[in-house]
Parts: sequence; structure tokens; C-alpha cells
Amino acid sequence: MGPHPAVAAIRLAVRRVLHDILIELNRTADDVTFATGTLTTAGASSAPGAPSVVGAPSAVGAPAAVDVPGSVGQAPGRYADQVPAQGTDRAPHERPAPPLVLVACSGGADSMALASALAFEAPKLGIRAGGVTVDHGLQPGSDLRADEVVLRLRELGLDPVESVAVTVGREGGPEAAARDARYAALDAAADRHGAAAILLGHTRDDQAETVLLGLARGSGIRSLSGMAAVSGADGRYRRPFLQLDRQTARKACMAQSLPVWDDPHNADPAYTRSRLRHEGLPALEKALGKGVVEALARTAQLSRDDADALDAWASQAEASVRDATGLLECAKLYALPPAVRRRILRRAAIEAGAPAGSLFARHIEEVDRLITGWRGQGAINLPGRVVAQRQGGRLVIRQG
Repeated sequence: MGPHPAVAAIRLAVRRVLHDILIELNRTADDVTFATGTLTTAGASSAPGAPSVVGAPSAVGAPAAVDVPGSVGQAPGRYADQVPAQGTDRAPHERPAPPLVLVACSGGADSMALASALAFEAPKLGIRAGGVTVDHGLQPGSDLRADEVVLRLRELGLDPVESVAVTVGREGGPEAAARDARYAALDAAADRHGAAAILLGHTRDDQAETVLLGLARGSGIRSLSGMAAVSGADGRYRRPFLQLDRQTARKACMAQSLPVWDDPHNADPAYTRSRLRHEGLPALEKALGKGVVEALARTAQLSRDDADALDAWASQAEASVRDATGLLECAKLYALPPAVRRRILRRAAIEAGAPAGSLFARHIEEVDRLITGWRGQGAINLPGRVVAQRQGGRLVIRQG
């Protein structure tokens, strides 16, 4: 008899992501071996025992036969034989430790389900599995709660496991400040342990909430695209559960008798996301019928595809609208579609020193009017003491 359907679903989602990570590590190894002159070509190998990736992901997401180190009786793969361990000096064919993947775990149902799936799947692929829990210090006894999470992760067999305490500021509001502190701590943990990736437990429900929050802000298609399955520097953050609902994760924990912690902040109406979760989305489903969450998640993916295409177009077009000195030419900008032009303007403002998180659509619209509605108006003040003004048919964006 196989595992509970919810358990099978979370394991499959994690297996797919781990498989992707291994493929990318092997691709990186190929680049290293090419640079060092030891590239393995089809039918030949420059180093004994250095097989390449065999096959590709199957239709159901099962991992292809990828030789990786760390499993009993398993031959070392290309990554093991050719990629130096971080921070070490070793001979070209000395085998390093297997790659490490961390799970960010709060102790809630989503992240505990993720941790259990990682603990089950990682050893089968020759991957080390570890965990990090972040103590935000926002509730009494939060340090004791973090210690409990560490204990549970160790009981699952994860290693290394650690708790990291952070100080949450106030910039951008409590939710944004906590998120910034959390990601900074996770980045530091990944660097400290040399982790290849960090898994996050965001579900399809979280994605739907993110899309609605972006819609309420009126901040454009990129905001509607929600959370990416892969994000962060070099694709560090992975979200295996974006196609699974929150209830599946909770059922998986129940089926495995995993204790979970329900953060009281998630039910506190003082927080915008909490109100949306407990009042907004249920009201939408009552008015529109079931399927709202799935539709919003689908909207996120479609919006992301469109936003990525427009970003690529803007990157290609930017060079063509600058003069020999690098200034933006207003006439050439005017000829571009608004979505492309505004992306170029936003990028220019950020390069001049405007903080991306403080640069809103209304700021870019004001700058855009220097191109499309020029009537001799003065300079536009942007966040970060950046000033945009039109001079002699050129758009000058610089710190004032």
C-alpha cells in the first residue's frame, strides 16, 4: 500500500525540484570542465567514473537517472568528480560532500510538510538535507518555539539544522520588515553552509493572496505575476508547492502524525494578508463560486510569462534609445509601446539610485509624462533623492 495521496503529492513536488537542482549542478559542472579542458564528450570521458546526466524528467516528474554522490552503492557523478567544494582546495578528482539543500521551516503545516518530503526524497538522490528556522522575536516565547522546530527537523533526519534570531525593523510595515529580515537570515545561512538551494513552503493559496494584494496596489502586471517558482540570486529559492493547495500540506502532516504550529499572526486581523485570507478570499468564493484560488494562481503564471517577455523586449530596446553619451532620447522613447518604455524608465531610475521597493507606478507615470505629455514641466523627484528631468530632447535621471 502506497503513501497517503497528500503525502505522495508533496513528495512528488519536492522530487521534481530536487531533480531540477541536480540537472543545474551537472550543467555547472559541464561549464567548469569545459573551462579547465576536461569536458566529457559523447562516448568519451576525460576522467574515469564521470558519467553525465542520463535522460530527462519523465512526464510524471520522476527524476531521470542522474549519478550523484552520497547514496550507498551509487557511483559518483560528474558533479562529485569535477566541481570543487566551496571554500576548499582539493585535487581535481577528489570527491567533495554531496550538495546541500535547506528547507526554511516555521513549524507550520506548509513548511513541516515540505521538510518531511525533503527528508524522504533527498537521500534517494544523494543530496544532503538541512533546515533553518527564523526566530523573528515578535511573540513571547518565540525562542522556545524555534528550539522546538529545530528538534522536529532533527527528528526527521535533517542535518545541519539551526535557528537564527533576527531583529525586525519597521521600514515598509511589519509584514514587509519581517519578510526582509527573514530572507536576509536565510541568505546568510545558505552562504554559511554552502547550500545549493533553499526550499520555501508557499502554496497555491499563498500565490492567490499575493496576486490579490498586487491587484489592490494597482502596481502592474509584474505584481500580478505573484511569486516565482525559482527566485533569488542564482535561483537560490525554490517553491515546490505553488501548484498544491494549503489543505494538501496539512493533510500530509496529519497522515504522518507531524506536529504543526499555527502562527497566531496568520489569524490576526491587524495584518492585511490575514484579513484577505480569512475574509477576502472566502467572500470572493461565496460570490463567484469555487475555483477562485486556482484561477488566481493561473493568472499569476500567465502574467509572469507576459512580464518576462516585456522585460526581455525592454532590455533589447534600451540600447537603441540611448545616444552616444548614454542619455535617453525622448523621441525614440516616445516611439516605444508604453509597457516597454516604462520598464526602461524604471530601470534607469533604479540604476540612478532609486530604491526598487519604494519606486511605485505613480512615480514612473510622472516620469513618463516628460516623454508623452511634455509642456515644459519641471523635474520629477523620485525616491532615493533621484531627479528626472527633460533637457534638450534628452531624459536625464540622476541623484539630485
